[in-house]
Amino acid sequence: MYKEYKIEIVAEGGCGTIFLGASGLPVKRLEATLNQAAAEGWQMVFQVIEQKRFWLFWTRETVILTLGR
Repeated sequence: MYKEYKIEIVAEGGCGTIFLGASGLPVKRLEATLNQAAAEGWQMVFQVIEQKRFWLFWTRETVILTLGR
């Protein structure tokens, strides 16, 4: 059982989405976020990848991490 939860959101970059049509998730930033949280004693409990509309024509991926300790 976890006594405390924390939500982290890591989104795909907006400039790459506009100029390239899609840029992919920032894996290095996601990795750095998880490593920092692990150093503070957090564990990943759940992960969701969400696609949201970005401005008018584009969609953007976002990773929503649920961390617990």
